[in-house]
Amino acid sequence: MFGRLGAPEIILILVVIILLFGAKKLPDMARSLGKSARILKSEAKAMKEEGRTASAPPPAGDEQPPAQRTIKAAPGDVTSSRPVSEPSDTTQR
Repeated sequence: MFGRLGAPEIILILVVIILLFGAKKLPDMARSLGKSARILKSEAKAMKEEGRTASAPPPAGDEQPPAQRTIKAAPGDVTSSRPVSEPSDTTQR
């Protein structure tokens, strides 16, 4: 039913997108999409690191409260960063 998209079809799709959203809003949309992708990437990385540290045995001895970490949307973006307190493990062993 649908064949391969050629150059004329792609150009037509791009023209329709520009007409729908306007040329002024496209850079803002691309910027916000990139920012969202960076946030998703940093959160996925934090979850992987958290998974590695959770599987490691806890250190014996002094119990220290978990350190606060800061989630940043982008490197150097301090306006959207917020401190996050890590949940403590309340399970008994």
